[in-house]
Amino acid sequence: MSKKVAVVTGANKGIGLAIVKGLCKAGFTGDILLTARNEKLGQEAIAGLQSEGFKNVVFHQLDICDQGSCMKLKKFLEEKYGGLDVLINNAGIAFKNAATEPFGEQAEVTMRTNFWGTLWACHALLPILRANARVVNVSSFVSKKSLDQCSAELQAKFRNKDLSEEELCLLMGEFVQDAQAGDHSAKGWPNTAYGTTKIGVTVLSRIQARVLNETRPGDGILLNACCPGWVRTDMAGPKAPKSPEEGAETPVYLAMLPEGAKEPHGQLVWDKTVQEW
Repeated sequence: MSKKVAVVTGANKGIGLAIVKGLCKAGFTGDILLTARNEKLGQEAIAGLQSEGFKNVVFHQLDICDQGSCMKLKKFLEEKYGGLDVLINNAGIAFKNAATEPFGEQAEVTMRTNFWGTLWACHALLPILRANARVVNVSSFVSKKSLDQCSAELQAKFRNKDLSEEELCLLMGEFVQDAQAGDHSAKGWPNTAYGTTKIGVTVLSRIQARVLNETRPGDGILLNACCPGWVRTDMAGPKAPKSPEEGAETPVYLAMLPEGAKEPHGQLVWDKTVQEW
């Protein structure tokens, strides 16, 4: 039996780092790969964790926006562990409210990391999931809020249980094009780049869960989207009510769902509770 392994993306600080600690404290028995784009920051995070007594944490460089980087991680996991048991797609970005970049630019940059990066990490790593694996895509309650601000037509598309990954990708591409043309509101989109990218992550999770049901029905794999809540991080600012440790609770809960559990699967979960989409 190969050693178990978990991967947490964007994990050198904030919620990602708290998730790594949370997995250690929850008794994850294998290695936990703390990944980050910046090797120096990643190694510093590892040193900090090891000084706190968390010994089963390993660094691996990963830039989710680089498909080559995602494939390099896949190869490493296959060679060293023979597969993957837990994947937490946490890496994400958001422009500050006071950002001066044009909305079209904000839309493109945010989409590249939050949606396309998550998708590319999944394309690389979902094929090597072992039986009873757990996948958690970190989304946001803003995805639900933003969905409610979409036109009725877009809402229907995003709630369609038969929507394909290809169709979702086309919709995410359309949003960026409409944002760059300055007519996204007229086309029924909400006025938030971050929120729209997180609609993409939540809907992607629903699609991925459905595909797993079809392709690996007996393997006991559970995949969900979650909202950590409004957390005090560099991204969300110091006024947020939750600590990173509190933000990590739901992702860790989903990652540690016991073997044999049948649900949640394909859901949006926050405060350990399934939300209606």
